[in-house]
Amino acid sequence: MKLTIENISKTYPNGVEALKSVTLEISNGIFGLLGPNGAGKSTLMRTIAALQEADHGSIMLGDIDVAQDKQALREILGYLPQEFGVYPKVSAIDLLDHMAVMKGITDAKNRKEQVDSLLHQVNLWDTKDQKLGTFSGGMKQRFGIAQALLGDPKLIIVDEPTAGLDPMQRNRFHNLLSEIGENIIVILSTHIVDDVSDLCNDMAIILDGEVRLAGKPIDLIEKLNGKVWQGLLEKTDAESLKDDDRLISSRLYMGKIKARLLSDEEPIPSFKLNEPEIEDLYFATINDFKI
Repeated sequence: MKLTIENISKTYPNGVEALKSVTLEISNGIFGLLGPNGAGKSTLMRTIAALQEADHGSIMLGDIDVAQDKQALREILGYLPQEFGVYPKVSAIDLLDHMAVMKGITDAKNRKEQVDSLLHQVNLWDTKDQKLGTFSGGMKQRFGIAQALLGDPKLIIVDEPTAGLDPMQRNRFHNLLSEIGENIIVILSTHIVDDVSDLCNDMAIILDGEVRLAGKPIDLIEKLNGKVWQGLLEKTDAESLKDDDRLISSRLYMGKIKARLLSDEEPIPSFKLNEPEIEDLYFATINDFKI
């Protein structure tokens, strides 16, 4: 099954152009939609999920026209929004069972099998009777994935799923997404570069409502081979880099500044040629480097 997005545009009543002629084709596997906050990621996710209408363009999931047949989409869609609320005084197993009924799983035996299986899959079985209000952020995210998996969906959308998680929780979440993303379409919308570099076999970078770059990460990174240089500088020496149009990124590292520059030749003495990373691709793209 393929998800085909053609020339989707969306302007809000306040005049903000959230999406500008977005075109993407997404196949089975984990697709990373990477961009800063406010880039248009959540607007695109809500539009794909038929939670809002686009002004122009079309979205097809297989032979389902999302705008024309929202119910057919919802029957095979799993969605974990950026803000996922739960009833704090309800247990995990009771709320998941309730959501399964809402999803249309009315056969009691089938519903129990799905609910029990999903709670095991997301490692919440031992806390299934615990009130959701007592769950940690990571546990709530795992519950969110469980409800998104109800009904054997063919498309799963997760919007900023690892924001606010600690490194261990993020690693567990990555492992879970990796397990479920082999035979269905999973769209991972995030501003965290590591989410994409760890998980995604295809990706797009979106900025100001426009897709700036799309393709397989391994192919896109190849364009930067032999061009990424890294070095350590004293803070005072690094001041001169602020206006250097070769600067991809810089950060503090053991009291110094670690800088990465894009150049066809050694930009600064002592800088070493480095293997390019998704982060280099991301910063180079949003800063309008010619790659």
